[in-house]
Amino acid sequence: MEKLKQRKIIHVDMDAFYASVEQLDNPELRGKPIAVGGSSQRGVVAAASYEARKFGVKSAMSSVLAKRNCPDLIFVKPRFERYREISNRIRGIFFEYTDLVEPLSLDEAYLDVTENKKGNPSATLIAREIREKIKEKTGLNASAGISVNKFIAKVASDINKPNGQKTVNPEEVEVFLEKLEIRKFYGVGKVTADKMYRLGIFTGYDLKQRSLDFLNEHFGKSGEYYYWVVRGIHNSEVKSSRIRKSLGAEHTFEENISSEIFMLERLENISEEIERRLAKSKVAGKTITLKIKYSDFTLQTRSKTLSYFISSKELILDTTKELLYQEKMKESVRLLGISLSNLNTDKEEEKEEKKEIAVQLKFEF
Repeated sequence: MEKLKQRKIIHVDMDAFYASVEQLDNPELRGKPIAVGGSSQRGVVAAASYEARKFGVKSAMSSVLAKRNCPDLIFVKPRFERYREISNRIRGIFFEYTDLVEPLSLDEAYLDVTENKKGNPSATLIAREIREKIKEKTGLNASAGISVNKFIAKVASDINKPNGQKTVNPEEVEVFLEKLEIRKFYGVGKVTADKMYRLGIFTGYDLKQRSLDFLNEHFGKSGEYYYWVVRGIHNSEVKSSRIRKSLGAEHTFEENISSEIFMLERLENISEEIERRLAKSKVAGKTITLKIKYSDFTLQTRSKTLSYFISSKELILDTTKELLYQEKMKESVRLLGISLSNLNTDKEEEKEEKKEIAVQLKFEF
């Protein structure tokens, strides 16, 4: 077993980012329950302020249900250009400390500060300083998790939200993970959590008692991931440049549509949007996937891989038409989406390294 160098990883997560930006820019919204997203029958909440979350309003919830939970809820249309502007300012702060920054989205990122530009040996102090600078330069609050790897830092950043941080020192990792509720493990969604409950797994300790064979049998490829992370082993590095694996767009309709002619009109618009995004990212792809969500909420995908790279609206739409006519629609449709993968940025993934048990070394954290 190879002795691995101890790392100092910070996960910074902005608090209710989209909603907080709206409240920052519009003082009349401060202290009120707001949701960023559409208020229509088919609208979805993209983000909710903490005032709205007290009523159970959360992201990905339908606008109808959100309004039912919180009758005083105020809907605000998203302004992604504004969110990107502020996100870029926040990332500028990150780069003052390290070049090893891996953004996950506009509102969160991993930072490896094992060796940092400030020469500060304490990742805890760096995280606090970063959060203070974000507040000073943007007026927004951020939370942070600090630990020995990305997984634990990600989990820890949620512990003292909003506007807080949590450090899990090397010697605390084992106890921290054993006491953690299984639904709080990053990568364990509601469906997986329910399955684990049925198997008698409620905490990290319960998960740790299950063998690798048991977890592989019940959770497939994810079994090995669960086996190692509950032991504090997650060797994924902070990657400063993340390679895009796919690019797509989708649209949810105000009313269900059943006419293929109407569907083609919508798909043409989506193809145009993808063409713009491909041009902006300077990429092309070989695999087209058509995503269809029916009125009964069942989801279907149809894919085709070409022998050449494409990026034009015409070629994307031609292939999508083939996929659309591949078989008859079983219901009316509420959502259509197109994605392009197998991009020309893809590189052969290195074979997954054998899991190595890291010798946990104490250091000033």
